[in-house]
Amino acid sequence: MSSDNIFRSRSQGVPSEGVKDQYADGKAARVWKKYIGDSNQRTKNYREFLSGLLKKHGCEKVLDAACGTGIDSMMLIDEGFKVVSVDASDKMLKHALKARWEKRKDPKYDEWVIEEASWETLPKDIGTFLPGAQFDAVICLGNSFAHLLDEYEDQRTQKMCLRNFATVLKPGGLLFIDHRNHDAMINSGATPGHSIYYNCKYPVDIKTSVLVVRGKPEIITLDYCIDATEDGLITEKSEFRLCYYPHRLHSFIRMLDEAFDNRAKHSIYADFKPLEQVDNPAYYIHVMQKALD
Repeated sequence: MSSDNIFRSRSQGVPSEGVKDQYADGKAARVWKKYIGDSNQRTKNYREFLSGLLKKHGCEKVLDAACGTGIDSMMLIDEGFKVVSVDASDKMLKHALKARWEKRKDPKYDEWVIEEASWETLPKDIGTFLPGAQFDAVICLGNSFAHLLDEYEDQRTQKMCLRNFATVLKPGGLLFIDHRNHDAMINSGATPGHSIYYNCKYPVDIKTSVLVVRGKPEIITLDYCIDATEDGLITEKSEFRLCYYPHRLHSFIRMLDEAFDNRAKHSIYADFKPLEQVDNPAYYIHVMQKALD
């Protein structure tokens, strides 16, 4: 597979300064909620893991830095947190805004802030609607960070965005960030079949492709095919392609530590369980606790 084929297949919309919007054509955004599944049945371990750690550390104000359709933000609001939700994709944000409107009679949702923002300019973007804001926690989950590709081949943009996450955290605050098990995908050419985030009741097929340039994996492409025709609202199978940067576990650990000046407490989980309990996880979840001074 050539890089030209991949980039011609990607949406080219740039919603704001920075991250290209792979959801700009609306295909993935329209079907993503079906892939996620019933929001009321959100993966139990995920809810307990995230909410439990936030409450354990006394977090109240949370920035969802990749809110997408708003599903995780709503889960946190229902758990009693004050949530600010941002995303670089206006197509995704439309779904979050619609969800907030549908919840308008619920007082818990009165303070839910939803805005467009780029990771590359995150402190400045947040400053336009919440000047000087810092958060008890920042979440960037669901393999969202891997959407940011390595344009300059030295990961400078990725490193800058991770530093921006650290900047908007209060001292002692937590960053939750994850990535798929790209090591396994590179080694096997397949995506681990089990899911920890999604409860899709429809048949889902994911074709995995790895682009190698000069002996180095540069892009992982996932071609999704979701057959939701049985609900009668969609008349054909939904197909879309998303591209990801293949973060290897050890290099991502190093990059995260550097973003926090090697002073943060860094914990790693596998599918929301202790790392040593899972042999071949679908996801690695990193929790960074910013230094107090």
